[in-house]
Amino acid sequence: MHKSDTYNPIVDKSFDFALEIIELADHLEENRKYVLSRQIYKSGTSIGANVKEAQGAESRADFIHKMKVALKEAEETEYWLMLANRSRKYPNTESYLIKLKEIQKILNVIVSTSKRGLKEIKTIPKN
Repeated sequence: MHKSDTYNPIVDKSFDFALEIIELADHLEENRKYVLSRQIYKSGTSIGANVKEAQGAESRADFIHKMKVALKEAEETEYWLMLANRSRKYPNTESYLIKLKEIQKILNVIVSTSKRGLKEIKTIPKN
């Protein structure tokens, strides 16, 4: 991201990952691996898009929902990368899977922490 922007690890990591996914998808397209290229491109870039959208969430519940969507997209991306990685006709995607696992861990922590905070807000007695 831009140096002037406030550092946000999940925003930055998911953005950088999307850039790498675009390069992978382009490589797959060049090698006529169209179906997998499109699937990886869609889900892999959607992670960061949902994370970025969550930054402007209307409520904590909306934030959690958007982060959960990002997590689902990460899980789908993991599937496509694993499929490519295990096929002899596709490039090795292990480095992408390693980066994706880090993103998934961060998203899981964000979702679970945010859910815990939401429960605490709901249980605060009203005067």
